[in-house]
Amino acid sequence: MLEKKIGFIGGGNMAKTIISALVKNSNIIPTNIWVYDRKLDTNKKISQQYGITAAETANSLASEVDILLGTVKPNIILNVFKNLSNNLKKNTLIVSIAPGVTLKALASVLGKKCKIIRIMPNIPLLINQGMISVTPNKMVEKKEVNEIIEIFEKFGKTEIVSEDLIHTVVGISASAPAYVFMFIEAMADAAVLGGMPRDQAYRFAVQTVQGSAQMIVETGKHPGELKDIVCSPAGTTITAVKVLEEQGFRAAVIKAIQQCIAKSETLTQ
Repeated sequence: MLEKKIGFIGGGNMAKTIISALVKNSNIIPTNIWVYDRKLDTNKKISQQYGITAAETANSLASEVDILLGTVKPNIILNVFKNLSNNLKKNTLIVSIAPGVTLKALASVLGKKCKIIRIMPNIPLLINQGMISVTPNKMVEKKEVNEIIEIFEKFGKTEIVSEDLIHTVVGISASAPAYVFMFIEAMADAAVLGGMPRDQAYRFAVQTVQGSAQMIVETGKHPGELKDIVCSPAGTTITAVKVLEEQGFRAAVIKAIQQCIAKSETLTQ
């Protein structure tokens, strides 16, 4: 039983997604989950919907919880944490989901001795199939990192990542679902061009992408090895692969992710 109190500053979609999963976990008492949103109606609705505790003020929440998640917009998170810093308990663990806000920036408003973890999820977290990076500062103990991992593994897979790789995480994970969605859409368009009804085309494309990814997981084989298995000599697949190579498919993916990483770096504060 996790008896620590967990608080959320901000009651948006990310907060509600995490709260929902926590409430479904019998190891956490719902009343030990606190929330504060500046919109009092939102605060009340979340409390009633999930049976959790609605704080009257952000400061009262900060003074009660052992783990505090900042689920507000990146452009205001530093001001929010700065205003709460004097109300935090001595060993409160701060968890930030704000992209571009570094551990150093967070420590500058929370204090150098504060325990801080950065989390970088991607959108499949909403269906418990996310990929989440976990980046603690030096003040966080291993058991505390494990507690956060246990919480976020309800939403998919987690990996501990050093802060210098977070921009790469953005490129290959946080932003990457958009590339996959585009690929699926293009596959479906091609199938429609070949005469297949649109809804059926999407079912084929989605299942093919999902099944191919799962095959890598379950077989442990290199993607290139699996690709070679599908490519028969002088067959249809190798013909398609040749076109993808001629059109710079892999080079385009690499360049797109490089540009995404570079853009992420410019947004860091």
